[in-house]
Amino acid sequence: MEEIKTMEFRAQARFMRVSPQKARLVLDLIKGRRVEDALNTLTFTKKRVAATVEKLLRSALENANYLSAEKGLDVDIDSLYVKRAVAGDGPRMKRIRPAPMGRAFRYVRRISHLEIELAERGKNGGDAVAQVVGAEPSAAKAPAKRVAAKKKSAGKKKAVGAKK
Repeated sequence: MEEIKTMEFRAQARFMRVSPQKARLVLDLIKGRRVEDALNTLTFTKKRVAATVEKLLRSALENANYLSAEKGLDVDIDSLYVKRAVAGDGPRMKRIRPAPMGRAFRYVRRISHLEIELAERGKNGGDAVAQVVGAEPSAAKAPAKRVAAKKKSAGKKKAVGAKK
């Protein structure tokens, strides 16, 4: 039996002048979405980094398009989704701000490295989105722990009262 390998298409934007924390807010919006939905989301997102992320997503899409045309890979562009969207730390720029009475305050300008990875949905069984099944048993365990904790605390109170 021959195993079908899924292709992953990446694009990176390095040394972007945005803090990784702010970039993650936008990247979390598009994680796991189809490329078309992600592009629509980024178009209407009111964050400054959204334009950069949109450009990066289009670059990853063009990488997929290029590989499907040039390398002869069978890639369905419509079934691509954002498999991974990561914002990592870049080097920090240390700056000094003048402060009262001849002092100086140091502050940091953060830089981030953005990376987006696209994959084809439906080619491999492992790419499917996981669904939580049977959430009720975990909810049933929580009250049992509470009851046990109440019994322990009740026993301690009685012991303290017995000493008086």
